[in-house]
Amino acid sequence: MKKQLLTFMLVPAIAFGAVTVPLPQQASAASAGEIVSSVSFRQSPDEDSARIRYLKAGENVTILEKVNNWWYKVQDQSGRVGYVSTNAKYIHANGSDSGSGQSSSGTGRIVAGVSFRTEANVNASRIRYLKAGETVQILQKVNDWWYKVRASDGREGYMSTSSKYIQVSGETSNGGSSGGSNNGSGSTSENVQKIIEAGKKYLGRPYEYGSSRNDTSTFDCSDFVRQAFLDGIGVTLPNDSRGQGSYVKSLGNAKTNWHDLKAGDLMFFMSYKGTGASNYAGINKSAQTITHVAIYLGDGKILSTYSKESGGVRIDTFEGRHWEYRFLFGGSAL
Repeated sequence: MKKQLLTFMLVPAIAFGAVTVPLPQQASAASAGEIVSSVSFRQSPDEDSARIRYLKAGENVTILEKVNNWWYKVQDQSGRVGYVSTNAKYIHANGSDSGSGQSSSGTGRIVAGVSFRTEANVNASRIRYLKAGETVQILQKVNDWWYKVRASDGREGYMSTSSKYIQVSGETSNGGSSGGSNNGSGSTSENVQKIIEAGKKYLGRPYEYGSSRNDTSTFDCSDFVRQAFLDGIGVTLPNDSRGQGSYVKSLGNAKTNWHDLKAGDLMFFMSYKGTGASNYAGINKSAQTITHVAIYLGDGKILSTYSKESGGVRIDTFEGRHWEYRFLFGGSAL
């Protein structure tokens, strides 16, 4: 009798809409965003989740929520809701919650020659080199690694925030001090941890030589390192190991003694010629070509990927193995 009564009560309720399914709530502080470069629009904040479609450069979206440091929840112009990367390479966000950078009223003096680029990205086209002694107007601090500046010739572009290259006068809107970017040891340590954690989440991911830089289903060595930096701290490194090595050298961070390296540094290697030290005796390593890159974890361990047979992304012991004999140089990319 109770079952019949319950059925009797539910039927009209459903028929007349008394039973409703709650709709997902949007973030109260929605803001606008513009797609800068084609990017995956996914069903959930996970690079392995299904892709709804690609958002194209020039599209406008509504940013509903910043889920974490890596993902925005957005709504496209057709009303579909999904998730995109927060990386400034892909989306320019407006509004207080978008993380689109900080305005600045300061000026800067170039301390050492530095690339002046079209985008906040080490792979972006170089407008020219800014020379030591030049003065620039800092228009925006995009993130911890890039300033948007206006050069004395009126052209606008992007350059490194490193105090190695620019001495800053004035204060940015977040109350930063004058005298340039000051990423203290605590900040650097935090970034290194983020990079390593981002890399470790891909342990076991299959190896593929020449893997696509547009997805994370497979990696070659440089693609993996690039993705760890991109996921971890939003920094886009050059696409290949030689470019990454050149970038580390351009920062003045290259070290040929691996004992001088710290966790999070990149390590660069020559071609494999055998397992023993004798296989590499007499080789002029300064003339060798980089064929492999890895992330140093500290304590003589490296994180990298190098073959299908090895099982993809993995952690290896460095010291006393062919890795140590093949080592060319290493250093920080931060």
